[in-house]
Amino acid sequence: MPGFKNNVSLKNYTTYKIGGHAKYFFVAKTENELIKALSVAKKLKLPVFILGGGSNILVSDKGFDGLAIKIDIVDIKFNGKKVFVGAGANLTKLAYLATDKGLSGIEWAAGVPGTVGGAIYGSAQAFGTRISDVVLSVEAVNTKTLKINNFTKKQCKFSLKDSVFKKENNWVIVSAVLEFNEKEPAEIKKQIKNNLEYRRAKHPIEFPSVGSTFINPENINKNFIEKYPELKDFIKNGAVPAGCLIAKCGLAGKKVGGAQISQKHANFIINTGNASAKDVLALIYLAQKEVKKKFNIELVPEVQLIGF
Repeated sequence: MPGFKNNVSLKNYTTYKIGGHAKYFFVAKTENELIKALSVAKKLKLPVFILGGGSNILVSDKGFDGLAIKIDIVDIKFNGKKVFVGAGANLTKLAYLATDKGLSGIEWAAGVPGTVGGAIYGSAQAFGTRISDVVLSVEAVNTKTLKINNFTKKQCKFSLKDSVFKKENNWVIVSAVLEFNEKEPAEIKKQIKNNLEYRRAKHPIEFPSVGSTFINPENINKNFIEKYPELKDFIKNGAVPAGCLIAKCGLAGKKVGGAQISQKHANFIINTGNASAKDVLALIYLAQKEVKKKFNIELVPEVQLIGF
């Protein structure tokens, strides 16, 4: 099929700047191109990996022995408070376009390198707001039947960093319809400015990473708070920041090879320049082990592991 490439390095397609080569690689710019690529993969019995902005994945040093499809469906069309947006559209670009139109609801995404499809897939959220707050419907193609289906917000089954697309893993998001709220552009710009300043101050954005490595544990019981009163101020709505738990285990600054648990924010594992996927994975396992031992809490990775 025209457009298919062989042996393409995935390193430069991820925000971690880590990873081996994909056996086959294809950039889908339209829904039809995506379906044709999936059809070829199905015919050849190739495993498929869907790539968005590469902001929440760790690709194995050995690469991916199958077809990596980069979603580059980037249409953004406004109609009043609603917007039709392709799955490959950049979140930051969407945030600023919405701001210019006096539309609020996506401010949290400014500065985030991911895509709309990736955000929906992983039920992204920040600063107390979620992508699910603005989703009206999602269009996705079934990798088994190659049929297109429209999902209502309810059918998306959004939960903490999860969705039906992530749970079932046989859907590829093509596009979505979002609905924002009207607000003065000056107010929206101020909120975006505050968010960006917070990220610069609190997150190690000067190093490649995937952002948060683990989901913040929820349903923290009273016994935990009584046992660790010093963490009370960190716990909001029954959840405790994973980075706080990791730091309390004395792991902030811990290095394995070129990977390091950030001293600025311990839920970030950063690439200090020459990290391998193996280095990052070792720190993921170490953080899980130590937090389990000290707090009896299972840390669930937010980052997706590809090719392991």
